[in-house]
Amino acid sequence: MDHYEVLGVHKNASKEEIKQAFRNLAVKFHPDKHSQSSEHLRDSATQKFKQLSEAYETLIDDRKRSDYNLKRNAYGTHRSSRYNSGYGGEGGYSNPYGYGYSGGGGSARRSRGGGDGAFIRFEIGLKYLTTKSFLLNATFFGVLLGGMYIVDASGKALWEARNHGKSFEEAMETVEKAKARKDGSN
Repeated sequence: MDHYEVLGVHKNASKEEIKQAFRNLAVKFHPDKHSQSSEHLRDSATQKFKQLSEAYETLIDDRKRSDYNLKRNAYGTHRSSRYNSGYGGEGGYSNPYGYGYSGGGGSARRSRGGGDGAFIRFEIGLKYLTTKSFLLNATFFGVLLGGMYIVDASGKALWEARNHGKSFEEAMETVEKAKARKDGSN
């Protein structure tokens, strides 16, 4: 189901256009309006209203809309000019596997959208890398790593300030020799 098609709006529609389209269609298909209609018409209107509500909830929220657009473009599960001859009303069919048949002048073309799998994986990876939780975890890790570096650097600076001319390794050798002498004298 293409949410843009359900609401009858273009992909670049503003929030106000989406709201207006939803309001107009919701009034037309609201289940209360069809309470006295035949069962088939009532069920059809209820189903259409559910689709409208789902489309509206997805497209009105910026994050959900960007997720939807990414998935929509990544998996080719929508009808678009990539498979069809355009928005001009010439129908077509596309399936989740990327093949589509497009009409136009009575002839059918078969096209395959391929070659962009690596780009799609890159987009999905980039989307993951920019999620709030990932960024918070990366920041926390960076702060910890920076803190460890500062502690290590300050420890070395403190050592050098108190032990002029000796490296840590030389000092440890001196300590080991002193321990060996102490143990030998006992």
